[in-house]
Amino acid sequence: MLHFAPYSVLSILALTTCFLLVCVFEFVNGFHDTANAVATVIYTHSLKPRVAVIWSGLMNFIGVLAGGISVAYGLVELLPADVLSPPNGDPAVPMLIALFGTALAWNLFTWWFGIPNSSSHCVIGALIGVAIGDAFLHTRGLGNSVDWSQIWKVLRALAISPILGLIGAGGLYFILKHLVKDPELYQPPQGEKPPHGWVRGLLILTCTGVSFSHGSNDGQKSIGLIMLTIIGILPATFALSPNAGSHIPQIAPQAVIAAPLLQKYDHDGLRDEALASVERLQATDPTKVVASQLRADIYEVLAGLKSVASNAEASAAEKKSAKDISGALRPTVEYAPWWVRLLSALCLGLGTMIGYKRIVHTLGEKIGNTHLTPAQGASAELVGAGLIATAGYTGLPVSTTHIITAGIAGTMLGSGSGINPKMLTKIALAWIFTLPITITIAATLFYVISM
Repeated sequence: MLHFAPYSVLSILALTTCFLLVCVFEFVNGFHDTANAVATVIYTHSLKPRVAVIWSGLMNFIGVLAGGISVAYGLVELLPADVLSPPNGDPAVPMLIALFGTALAWNLFTWWFGIPNSSSHCVIGALIGVAIGDAFLHTRGLGNSVDWSQIWKVLRALAISPILGLIGAGGLYFILKHLVKDPELYQPPQGEKPPHGWVRGLLILTCTGVSFSHGSNDGQKSIGLIMLTIIGILPATFALSPNAGSHIPQIAPQAVIAAPLLQKYDHDGLRDEALASVERLQATDPTKVVASQLRADIYEVLAGLKSVASNAEASAAEKKSAKDISGALRPTVEYAPWWVRLLSALCLGLGTMIGYKRIVHTLGEKIGNTHLTPAQGASAELVGAGLIATAGYTGLPVSTTHIITAGIAGTMLGSGSGINPKMLTKIALAWIFTLPITITIAATLFYVISM
């Protein structure tokens, strides 16, 4: 499958299949994660379920369109350069099927059992699995095929953000309880009666914030996956930015500056490949650019420069130079057309409008020993929205599910009611097993399909 000719019938069929997979994944991401935003307004009867999910879906839609692409490419760069951009333009069908199939299957499995689980974890595990499968396929050491520095950076964000959610939401609830004495804030919902004015407004506001920030962060993940699909299968059209023409004349001069840095510091044993790419970039003729080869060479050099920037032996000036060169090269290959953003926004927004009931029930009644109160829901969502929005604009993928779930647990602890150990054990086990399971499945799928 690695040798389908671009634009052949088989390539078009593969593109269609992978497009459907990424759209379905983002749709499932919407209804899997939507409960994090709508749980409090539905559970407290602040909004009717249909109104809540439509409003949340709209905010997710706007969040995707308003977000950047730093998270999108922060994720896809977990892949090694030869998988991320095949140098001969061959379609990356095994990579795409392994990635989407694995993440989608695990997402649906956890949703079916009503377990809040992270779509980000699913995608990241599948990406790591593809990188490991590629290492085995080419009999390379894992250090030469997996960008561990980028993986640790992403995993640190995933690990730290729920802790911040737990502490932040618990602390905010504690402060709120001591400053605001309205008893309605601290009582579980009674019948179908909605909270009174300002309490209801607060819950709608926090729902809006989480929905928008979820779109701005998670929407970027699907943007990255869609770009992987269209670039891997139709490289001649999509390998380079539509505005690449203005950047191409700067590539050769930047390659000249990069050469001594790459020569001095070994790039995980792949220095020869990076230097060969530098030589080709130095000879770049703007009138004779082969898009797929240029993209592949740029990513080889970017990988080497990233290694220099993180090398303890490199001087501050060398690290700055490596980052500056990377910044000059990236606009040529890192972009997202307006229609990709729109497609991502539509899939996420539409998915948000269904499938929420299972996980709303879990968040509202099963995390703590008592039912969720308006103050607890608002505290968890206010802190969650802030953390997710911050991560979205700093290029770090975080898990909306992890942050909100941890935040609700923090408010339960802050209220003194305690948490439900049985449900928290289920959630923790899903968190623990997501990475090893998705890594194993994706690595196996990629290796088998690529043979």
